[in-house]
Amino acid sequence: MTDLREPARARASSAKRQRLMRAAAEVVHRQGAERTTIADIARAAEVPVGNVYYYFKTKDELVAAALSEHARRLGLLTERLDRLPEPRERLKGLIEGWVGQRDLAARFGCPTGTLAAELGKRDEGGLDAEAGAVIRLLLGWVERQFREMGLPDPGDLAITLVGAYQGMSLLANALREPQIMEREGARLLAWLDALPGG
Repeated sequence: MTDLREPARARASSAKRQRLMRAAAEVVHRQGAERTTIADIARAAEVPVGNVYYYFKTKDELVAAALSEHARRLGLLTERLDRLPEPRERLKGLIEGWVGQRDLAARFGCPTGTLAAELGKRDEGGLDAEAGAVIRLLLGWVERQFREMGLPDPGDLAITLVGAYQGMSLLANALREPQIMEREGARLLAWLDALPGG
């Protein structure tokens, strides 16, 4: 006989895991990986600390979960932007989204970029490569937009655009000036408008 409660338990377990992943992404962004504890994430997710170990055995697994959550959010964003008919409009939507997060960026930096910089200082763990993989997802999507516009060197253009975002978010954070995101975002939009292509 099949236990009819099993699917409900599986859904509840999956929802709790997702809640922990979202909490890990938020807390690690605000505090950094080194300062974040499992208890911090449990508290943010409203999950007893002991329950966290059922899903994630170590803090590094939670940091990896935070990176997975960043990748998931990026996927949702690019999926939404892909509904726009023109690649230039998609890229403009991306920039506008970055500027829309200016206050958060000024306080904590880019969620993935700051984490990648922090993890890159470690000698072990391999999480730096996972952070790099999330950034590569963004670079790949941006490169596809430039390629669709028919521009030469779409990979280089993607590096220019994503590098500009990382730079403006770093400066906004270091100087605690969200206006940097606005000014640099406007420059990027003007740059996109000046590029040839469809």
